[in-house]
Amino acid sequence: MKKYLTIIFIAMTAFLPMACLGAIKANEVTNKELNKMNAIVIYFSHAGENYSVGNIKEGNTKLIADMICEATGADRFEIVAEKSYDMAYTPLCNFAKEEQQKKELPAFKGSIDNIDDYDTVFIGGPIWWGTYPQVMFTFFSKYDLNGKTIIPFTTHEGSGLGSVVSDLKKAYPNATFKSALSIYGHDVRTNGKKSVEAWLKKLGM
Repeated sequence: MKKYLTIIFIAMTAFLPMACLGAIKANEVTNKELNKMNAIVIYFSHAGENYSVGNIKEGNTKLIADMICEATGADRFEIVAEKSYDMAYTPLCNFAKEEQQKKELPAFKGSIDNIDDYDTVFIGGPIWWGTYPQVMFTFFSKYDLNGKTIIPFTTHEGSGLGSVVSDLKKAYPNATFKSALSIYGHDVRTNGKKSVEAWLKKLGM
């Protein structure tokens, strides 16, 4: 009998580390799920004719947004203008410049009904005339992101971040800002994932 009880005790103690390990893994999954619910990627992207990369089916910024979502589990919202920007590169440049000069706020489709649920907001777009496209400023005028953590990102062909960080700080003076990412559009498909992963690592994500 004594020998039998000893065998049972050894078996039970051998199982305990596995049980604890299972509990730790379960908690890790739970934490990841919580993180997914607390972050959202909001972006505008332009497909069609783009400088340096030609005619593309998916915009450069959309691809970066996809990479961020994949790496972090964040939700997403694409800012899609009600008006069409489906035009060749040069006419689009002129069109965007006119919008900016007139300080237009073009309407966009859809809405985010649960914006208060998110603590962290990634905001991305291409650089058009030194900052985000005007339709993104329409979004900023409609949604209050003060009190949240804002992480900007841009795709460009030489403008870097432009004035997007200062523009966002004007729109949301009471938000917390983390280091932004800017990436050349022609690098998105070759080095985009590596750049995003390195950036997120620096952010502690």
